[in-house]
Order: sequence, then C-alpha cells, then structure tokens
Amino acid sequence: MTDRFPPGTRVRTYDHDPAHHTRLPRYARGKRGVVVEPEGPAELADISAQGRGDAPLQQIYAVRFAARDLWGEGDHHVVLDLWESYLEEDPDER
Repeated sequence: MTDRFPPGTRVRTYDHDPAHHTRLPRYARGKRGVVVEPEGPAELADISAQGRGDAPLQQIYAVRFAARDLWGEGDHHVVLDLWESYLEEDPDER
C-alpha cells in the first residue's frame, strides 16, 4: 500500500454528513490540516461498523489541525487519525 499523502502534505477533509457511522468527527469536516505521518492500513470503520464483511483496507494518516481552525479559538494543535478516503489535497494549496 503506497502513501498517497506524504508528511507535510496540506489536505482538506471532506465535508459530508453520511447517513451511516463515520469516524470523521463533525467538527473536522471540511477543515484544512497537514499530514504528520502515515500510520498504516486498517479496515475502513464506516463499512465495518455496518456489520458488513467487505470493509476495504485504507491507509490511516495522522493529520494536524490548528485548534482555531476547528473551533474558532485556541493556540494549540489537534492531531486526528483519519482514513485516506476522508482526505483530499487542499485545492487552495496546489
């Protein structure tokens, strides 16, 4: 499995609200962050939580967000472990 997003890549999370379980927190949807490092593959929780046996393996990335970008305030950073399908290259950073 190759790393689509190397460390330092600026990404944006998808801004969607699926009808099913997702491990992408609502407060982080549509937000910009920076990939810290790949953390290895794991079954996509969105599928496995539905009790289906066809959850694909996807790369998980540690992504750093500025707290002020998530909540409008704060001078610290938050790191979330996110599946590859939650991320896209930040279109404003290409």
